[in-house]
Amino acid sequence: MKINFVLFTLFVFAFVNYSHGQTPEQTLTKMGVELFAPTKSAGNYVKAVRSGNLVFLAGHVSTRADGTGITGKLGKDLTVDQGYEAARTTTISLLSTLKAELGELALVRRIVKVTGFVNSTPDFTDQPKVINGCSDLLVALFGDKGKHARSAVGMAALPSNYAVEIEMIVEIERQ
Repeated sequence: MKINFVLFTLFVFAFVNYSHGQTPEQTLTKMGVELFAPTKSAGNYVKAVRSGNLVFLAGHVSTRADGTGITGKLGKDLTVDQGYEAARTTTISLLSTLKAELGELALVRRIVKVTGFVNSTPDFTDQPKVINGCSDLLVALFGDKGKHARSAVGMAALPSNYAVEIEMIVEIERQ
């Protein structure tokens, strides 16, 4: 299954990252992941808020760097594999915002909490498998620092029919 191959690949990158002392940005490059300039907030809020040594990232939807979105409802329009990719894409957006806020991802001390919302039909029950697209990328990138508490819940709808929305809390090194 495609997800098993992706998991294997991500864990190999995590091992290489921590055994060779690379920065998170270097690891992302080796993984073929490019961060991008975050878009502006769509409303009267900010995408990142610092409080002490925590950074709270607002919900990010499944939007690619080029602005196109991954839309649809899991259990009707999208497969679990497509949902997994939507969650991974959303995580790249979150990491882009986090890098813009911090300047460098090496300041991440730990990913504390991930909350994933999955646009899904009432009978779809694989929300955790979808949000694994986020969790797997974070662990591949940060190793044990990427392991986090998590919620993965189904939603009747998400804004503009996006497939996934994820918010994240990150502990950073004191500056």
